[in-house]
Amino acid sequence: MFVVKPFLSLSLLLCLTVLSAAQANEIDTITVTATRQSTQLSELSSNMAWLSEAELSLLEPQHIQQVMSRIAGAWISRGNGQEHLTALRSPVLTGAGSCGAFFMAEDGISLRAPGFCNANQLFDSNSEQAARIEVVKGSNSVLYGSNAVHGVINIITPDAWQVQEDMLSIEAGPHDYWRGKFRMAHQTEEQALLVYGNVTSDGGYQTDSGFKQQKINLIHQSSLAKWQVKSNLAVSNLKQQTAGFIQGFEAYKDHSTRRINANPEAYRDAQSLRAYSQFSLQSDANTSFSITPYMRINSMEFLQHYVPWQAVEKNNHRSIGIQSQFVQQYASVRLLSGFDWDQSWGELTEYQPDSFSASIPQGMHYNYSVTSQVYSPFAQLTWQLSPNTSVLAGLRFDYTKLDYNNRLSDGSACASSVAVCRFTRPSDTQLSYRQWSNKLALHHQLSDNATLYAQWSEGYRVPQTSELFRLQDNQDQTELVPEESQSMEVGIRANLLETYVDFSSFYLVKDNVILQDTQRQTINEGSTSHRGLELSLRSDLGQNLYLAAVATYAKHSYDSALTNSQQDIAGNDIDTAPRNMGSVQLGWQSASGQQFEVEYISMGSYYLDPQNTAKYNGHDLINLRSTLKLSDSLRLSLRLLNISNQDYAERADIAFGNYRYFVGEPRSVFVTLALSL
Repeated sequence: MFVVKPFLSLSLLLCLTVLSAAQANEIDTITVTATRQSTQLSELSSNMAWLSEAELSLLEPQHIQQVMSRIAGAWISRGNGQEHLTALRSPVLTGAGSCGAFFMAEDGISLRAPGFCNANQLFDSNSEQAARIEVVKGSNSVLYGSNAVHGVINIITPDAWQVQEDMLSIEAGPHDYWRGKFRMAHQTEEQALLVYGNVTSDGGYQTDSGFKQQKINLIHQSSLAKWQVKSNLAVSNLKQQTAGFIQGFEAYKDHSTRRINANPEAYRDAQSLRAYSQFSLQSDANTSFSITPYMRINSMEFLQHYVPWQAVEKNNHRSIGIQSQFVQQYASVRLLSGFDWDQSWGELTEYQPDSFSASIPQGMHYNYSVTSQVYSPFAQLTWQLSPNTSVLAGLRFDYTKLDYNNRLSDGSACASSVAVCRFTRPSDTQLSYRQWSNKLALHHQLSDNATLYAQWSEGYRVPQTSELFRLQDNQDQTELVPEESQSMEVGIRANLLETYVDFSSFYLVKDNVILQDTQRQTINEGSTSHRGLELSLRSDLGQNLYLAAVATYAKHSYDSALTNSQQDIAGNDIDTAPRNMGSVQLGWQSASGQQFEVEYISMGSYYLDPQNTAKYNGHDLINLRSTLKLSDSLRLSLRLLNISNQDYAERADIAFGNYRYFVGEPRSVFVTLALSL
């Protein structure tokens, strides 16, 4: 099976596809995320994966997970509604700081402020209507600073100059699902205006669940002499009635209980607003400069249904900042340098409405504010050693300052008679972190259609404010330092007989891992390692047929005996870290835009606990998608998901002694009718 031996199957597949003829030359694709500027794929000295606007249009994703299954080394683990957890060359990370391992951005600007991330933050972005989604895997703090430990996910908004058609669409699916989307654009010689958005309502597969969500983007672009200006305003609103885990060993296979929502009272409300204006100057062919002031506002309220006492958390933060960079091309050297600044003001409260126990008391657990400042100069130099070989070196310094104010009494949240209280409030404090990040890379042109790339890079993340200031079990302070990573990769990117192939190997080690030990103390302890192989290919097979595939084999391990377990787990697989993942798409597309595609998705088995005593066996899914042009202006899309009606779990774990699952949905059909205006 493909699950068991993905690289054997895909190696045979690769041998077949390189013998086919192709029309597209993927290696000429222009990307921005790996270098913070427009760069041809063939010139990159690192990995790069992307989903185009055409692919997103075919997918019509209801959830970001459906997109990321087409990226080697990536897994967005789908929770209920729009919730998710992320893996990029990593296990699915959980806990207060899990989101801090990934830099998630829209047009290169972080969706949330450093230190204030949320595990579900990708639902703030309008990824459904993006021009492109780009993913760079591995450490990349030289260009992006804190959080770029395991990788970068960048949602690229459309170019208002390039949008030629206005559009309206309506989509319907099971469980009272519907979504409306729109896009309108107008251009003159010097200005372009684009507004697009969507409104979604989902009744939910499980009882007493579902969500309503709205997203809108307004983009204005102008051209004046040598200056180009792009401004983007993005707003999102989510009202979700959350279904919790279903519990019991392989409960997702029990058709009598899989639709039961054990937490009908659970909810999540989230709002976001982001705005920026990028001013770009191309003074001549060798010199460019850009400066991007931005602001962001995020707020969220949700019930912590995953713990028995079910507290209510409210958090918000507001930010202003600037990204700037200068690029100068000399004879054989290109220098990129810049300065980033972010100032944020955040707040968090946690309140338990009902009594539970003396050590987990009713009332306010936490109420604090944090002001953060981040200053980050950086530089990256590319030296063309010969016509076929270049080397790259990068350096960044980040200074982060946190000013914490506790609005409640210091220390225990419990009565004075309670010896060990679950919730502890640190006293007011100021913290600062100074961090250097480095990168070295090599790019070698093997031939006109093949390149070799190699990179060593560092990543880090400052402790998240929730790790620093939501302490437990009488821990009144913590001396956390930043998590650090070192990432190495070697890869080949080529058009072999015009079939695009990217094959890479990677090794990443992470130190100062922040975790909560068996005594519920938040500490830096131990290290983990992450190594693997990744394959991506795309090919036109002729006769309007195409083939695409991604495959990952990886091992994610505990490298030391961490104290989050009662036994020595050094050498064990990290939980929720499948060794094998992959997908294959075979499709037909006519010149007129008609399209039909069959997709196979494979998820390997993974352990559910650090002791490697419990396992989820993985699953295989098949999806069908088609697009039919009913007229020059009317398009009909059909999507049949999980056509074999497999019983599977989107995510499995163990907590409080119970097997827990987010249930995967059965066979479902979605229909979209789109009108071009």
